[in-house]
Formats: sequence, C-alpha cells, structure tokens
Amino acid sequence: MEELEKDFCFCTLALGSKYHALAKQLAGDLEKYSPGTKLVIYTENPAEFKEQKNILAFQHQQQGILHCYHDKRFVVEKALSLFRVVINIDADTRIKEKIPEELKFEPGIFGRNENLLDHIKKNRPANLQIIKNIANKLNIDGDKAKWIGESLYIVVRDNGREKEFIKIWGIIGSYLELKGMHSGEGNAMGLAAAKMGWNITKSESWEKLNKIRQHLDASYGEKEKNIWEIFKRKLGYHYRLNKARLAALKDFDFYYR
Repeated sequence: MEELEKDFCFCTLALGSKYHALAKQLAGDLEKYSPGTKLVIYTENPAEFKEQKNILAFQHQQQGILHCYHDKRFVVEKALSLFRVVINIDADTRIKEKIPEELKFEPGIFGRNENLLDHIKKNRPANLQIIKNIANKLNIDGDKAKWIGESLYIVVRDNGREKEFIKIWGIIGSYLELKGMHSGEGNAMGLAAAKMGWNITKSESWEKLNKIRQHLDASYGEKEKNIWEIFKRKLGYHYRLNKARLAALKDFDFYYR
C-alpha cells in the first residue's frame, strides 16, 4: 500500500486491443516523465497490463449504450477511492516532458471549459432543449453551467461531494444516451458540476499539464475491421439499450416527469 500514498494519479479507459496498446504507451511516458505515478485503468482485460508496474488495472465491461464516453465516470470513481487527486486523460495521449512537481490541487473539477449553452448551440443545436430540460429538472441555471473538455480534466476529493458528482453525472449521462446523445460527456459533467456548485476553471496546474501532452484523438474516423466485430457491437448495443431502459423505469421521476 505504500506505493499508493502519492497524492495524485492519472486514470483512463482502455477497451479493446487498440486502446490497450495506447494505454501502455501512455504508461511508458508516465514512467519516464513522472516516476512513481500510477495510471489507473478500467479495461475488459486487466491481465493485458500485468507487466506494467505503474498501472493499476481493474475489470470493466462497457456500460454506455453505443459508446463508452460516460464510462469514464467509473474509472474516475475508482481512482478517487485510491487517490485524493485524479487526472483523467484519454489513452490516446502522449506525455512529452517531465511532469512538474509543484502542481497544486483544490477540491472540485478543473479543465478546459466554456459556457454550456453556447457550446450546445455551436455543436449540437438540435439538442439544446434537452440540455435546458435537464438544467430545469435539477434546478440549475443553464446560463451559468459550463461544458468541460473531455480529453484532460482533474477531479479532486471534496469531502465526499465528488461521489455525488459521479452519481449525478451517471444519471444525466444515461438520460442523454436514451435521448440519442451518445457522446459529449463534457455536457453531463458540466451539469453535474453546476449542481455541486463547483466553480470550473482551467487552473494553473491544468495549464501546466496541458502544455506537456499531445492528444492523438485515435477515435476520429475509427471504423469496424470485420463482420464479427460489427455483430458483437450490435449485440452489445441492444443489450445495453434494454438495460438502460429498465434502469430508467426505476428512476421514473427523473426521466419522465
């Protein structure tokens, strides 16, 4: 347990062989530029990472209906149970320089951000009313809520309030998926953070980390490779969709009131 006494860690999802390889590459960068820093991973195959000493890998099967973007909340939650400060980073990222030792972290969430409604109007105008409905349901001032950049953000323990943040993120994320919004977890995070009353900023420490990383965006233009993979994806999609619908019935007030 002594190895877990460091104040912060990185975390990421690594589902599928492509992201296994990318996560190992990221772990290698961390070993080089931040010795002793752990990378917490949620993956369908933890054994794939047994040789990497700076990786803590845990079993996870995709929960998102179509994609796994909102699944990031599970690995963030696990990492927060082990470390006070969690730096969520996409697996398809390279660290290019030494990570500064003078990083300082306050409770809450930090990352790239912009006004949520402006972000939706610009990128998802057809979904604007859905976001407004959620804000009203949660008694959030939508004009003050923010969208949070998904590829790099920091979550810091806040006397247990971070657990409520994860819970609300999950409820919002599931609702958005049932409404056809399967990506853009930064929208759900921003609404959940607004509900917690967190003031979202980039922070000096986030800026320092952002300057030394390179996001490759390996998911852009990604295509299925064979018929078997397409079949498995479709089968998994319908299973997770039905599971989400059943979960929604248990939370009837939030989804349908």
